[in-house]
Amino acid sequence: MSRILRVNMTDLKAKFEEVPQKYNLLGGRGLTSTIVADEVPPTCHPLGPSNKLVLAPGLVTGTTAPSSGRLSVGGKSPLTGGIKEANAGGLAGQKLARLGIKAIIVEGQPKDDKLYLLRVDRNGAKLSSARGIAGRGMYEVDRLLGERYPGAGIIGIGPAGEMRMAMAGVSVNDPENRPGRYAGRGGLGAVMGAKGLKAIIVDDTGGPGVEVRNPGMLRTEARKLADALTTHAVTGTALPTYGTSVLINIMNEAGGLPTRNFSSGRFEGASKVSGEMINELATKVRKGEGRVGHACHPGCVIRCSNIFPNPDGTHHVSCMEYESVWALGPDCGIDNLDDIADLVWLCNDIGVDTIEAGATLAVAMEAGLARFGDGAGAIKLLKEVGKGSPLGHIIGGGAAFTGKAFGVTRVPTVKGQAMPAYEPRAVKGIGVTYATSVMGADHTSGYTIAPEILSVGGKADPFDVNKAELSRAFQYTTAFIDSTGYCLFIAFAILDIASGFDGMYGTVNGVFGTSLTADDVVKIGEQIVKTERRFNQLAGLGAASDRIPEFMKLEKLPPHNTVWDVPDAELDKVHA
Repeated sequence: MSRILRVNMTDLKAKFEEVPQKYNLLGGRGLTSTIVADEVPPTCHPLGPSNKLVLAPGLVTGTTAPSSGRLSVGGKSPLTGGIKEANAGGLAGQKLARLGIKAIIVEGQPKDDKLYLLRVDRNGAKLSSARGIAGRGMYEVDRLLGERYPGAGIIGIGPAGEMRMAMAGVSVNDPENRPGRYAGRGGLGAVMGAKGLKAIIVDDTGGPGVEVRNPGMLRTEARKLADALTTHAVTGTALPTYGTSVLINIMNEAGGLPTRNFSSGRFEGASKVSGEMINELATKVRKGEGRVGHACHPGCVIRCSNIFPNPDGTHHVSCMEYESVWALGPDCGIDNLDDIADLVWLCNDIGVDTIEAGATLAVAMEAGLARFGDGAGAIKLLKEVGKGSPLGHIIGGGAAFTGKAFGVTRVPTVKGQAMPAYEPRAVKGIGVTYATSVMGADHTSGYTIAPEILSVGGKADPFDVNKAELSRAFQYTTAFIDSTGYCLFIAFAILDIASGFDGMYGTVNGVFGTSLTADDVVKIGEQIVKTERRFNQLAGLGAASDRIPEFMKLEKLPPHNTVWDVPDAELDKVHA
């Protein structure tokens, strides 16, 4: 029987509660957002005592379903001022599910303003002092806690989260017990820091496991999905071979790779930082600990992660993902993979979102704090964040805050959150998603890149401005996938292979004994998004917040020399 773990940081007490009936068929994002909507005042300060941090494994997380190890983290975002869910792979989601924990709700704040550790195992949950761990970076935190609790899942924050910086993320350790799997977006690491929680240790040894109502159905439906994932060209070949950075050359060729703070859609150094180059260095040139086809959590069959080696073959960083490489590379004009790896390592250690960090560094470069292309200068600026210097606090506040501080007008954000690695002037559908997503600029809210660029799930003209219906469909379906615990990358296969789509919701039926249909996927996703939008509206985020920055309407983007020309009326149709 699943339970909810409620952790009161004011009283320093943790207790288990029965799961309310209304939450029984919710998991992941659906559960975190519903709890936040039910328990958090929309107008509260994100770093104040009334906000809550909610962590929830997905509906099928902890089972044998393939690529289903995601952990959702939710709360009110200090970056957007609205509701937020970010999710990560790694070890913790599966372990929480196998302990029978439906969600952890962290509320209140310590009276002594100190940091604490929460240990969760089959015997219960206990808070203790984080003395000896506080102030340390996540590489050291994972090492120290891993030595103390071998094999445990570790959820933690770095110095940026402790200092409550708005770009701080929540780290989850990977199978090698390293940070790098981040619920990064929206500043939820700052919320965890404001709660006085440095880390959560999850030990599922002897746990009850996940109750499965129909094991035969789960096996059958899981096989359908696994077959789709391993045979599809994207999830079966491209991603395990080249990682997500396979998109660097693809987006560059399409003229939609944001370069030098979104001033161009094409980067002359793209081939030097591409997935193909990462594969070459990791598996043929440097070798050693270098790897591609690495799984970020047990049971992942997509295996899009990698381990990038130093020139001598020793471990440098994991993982060099597309968004991270782009943000800390082309968007900053940097074409040196080792500089980018250093920056990714620092983000992992300090505990910040690589997308927000890269976009903020690019805005800082626009302001003249460093030159575009200056890897050493970017590293120096990012280290200021870890130090907590006055400049570090400005940069740690994110791209919008940094832009205001230095009077920069080219600031690529929506609802205060930095845009990811797809230029909306060159790919209109993803721009519609950026503008209208409840989460702020977020490609994972509705990944229309699939049909617009990759011809997955059909083909859509990237320059067509009529994208409200497309974005809406992707946003609703994504909300359901985020609730299952499946990696969003399953979308590539299930969009093209009907049996894979059936397996995605069929595994949920196997676990819960339900009879969901394909139509229910969209209906459930729609309800989740509507719950989130109601919260945002009460928090003061109305239609005016569903807009793309003005500079994109005025500045033509090379090489296509296009502007953002999607009418506001089209944006307003998405959630009408």
